[in-house]
Amino acid sequence: MRILYYLLEKEFLQILRNKSILRMLIIAPIIQLILMPLAADFSVKNISIAVVDHDHSTVSRQLIKKITASGHFKLTGYKDSYLDGLSMVENDKADLLIEIPIGFERNLVRENSQKLFITINAIEGTKANLGGGYLQNIIRDYNSELRMKWIPPNSGPNRGQVISIASTNWYNPYMNYHLFIVPGILVSLLTAMSSMQAAFNIVQEKEQGTIEQINVTPIKKYIFILGKLLPFLVLSVIVFTLGLIVSKVFYNIWPVGNFGILYVSLIIYLFAMLGMGLLISTYSETQQQAMSLSFFFTMIFNMMSGMFTSLDSMPNWAKIVANLFPPSHFIKIMRMVVMKGSDYSDISSHLFWMFGIGLFLTTWAVLNYRKTIN
Repeated sequence: MRILYYLLEKEFLQILRNKSILRMLIIAPIIQLILMPLAADFSVKNISIAVVDHDHSTVSRQLIKKITASGHFKLTGYKDSYLDGLSMVENDKADLLIEIPIGFERNLVRENSQKLFITINAIEGTKANLGGGYLQNIIRDYNSELRMKWIPPNSGPNRGQVISIASTNWYNPYMNYHLFIVPGILVSLLTAMSSMQAAFNIVQEKEQGTIEQINVTPIKKYIFILGKLLPFLVLSVIVFTLGLIVSKVFYNIWPVGNFGILYVSLIIYLFAMLGMGLLISTYSETQQQAMSLSFFFTMIFNMMSGMFTSLDSMPNWAKIVANLFPPSHFIKIMRMVVMKGSDYSDISSHLFWMFGIGLFLTTWAVLNYRKTIN
């Protein structure tokens, strides 16, 4: 244990002396956590919409007013023909186009039905889906208002019966997107820092030639590996704590659940990710190779871990692959504990998966590490 103490002392002194590493490991993730949630927001607002109103009736004008007053849309064009409105969509001056036909109000009164034509610019899929959904909901609500307004008060017991739905959003009542994305971004930053820096630190020893001196010493492999990984585990815990503070200060997000559960989950997660960093280092001879491998896996983790999109929307094969990624499980744990206040019984399966993956990666890395002179 004395040898491990000296190794840890040497590693911490080396990290503290390198101010650039400290800035990169602590300050950079904090700045990213402040800025990234401001950009990574899927709540779409200010959607440009063009209108072609052939009816010019009271009902059509009220519909347009309701659309623009919703807060999701801004009116960028009021055209006389469909081709003129379509040209705005083609020239990226409008995201949506709604055409109100002639006789819109008359047909609603006489025939109790009328069709609207909506054209959506689907180049940006997210904006197209959300914008189209927003617009359809507004039209549906307006249709319900008209029905209730036009039904005669003494039209019989069944004419005015309407089913009303009152919904409640559990755990995120105001649908605050930051409450969903900030825990995921914090996990993503920890993923990059823990795996990449652990790999860089060991590969740096190879590049500088100091690994040869260590290899000829009586230091056992597991002591050397612990001496390399424990400092980054401590730094990751510090960054995680600072990330929680930043979440509270800038986004008013504070875990509903137990902090002990969060930190136990964090330690198990870091065990898996540091093991992955160690494994990368055993296959890399230069820091450039380690960076390329780490970047490759980090990009896959970001896209397939459920940080931005739900795993349920993926194909079955992708779900199986994603469940083999530690970030997929820790992101779920973070959101469950932060938003829902889950306990160990709720997250036990995710803890089991993370520990199993970490044990596999660390064992593979230790077996692959050869304490020999090249």
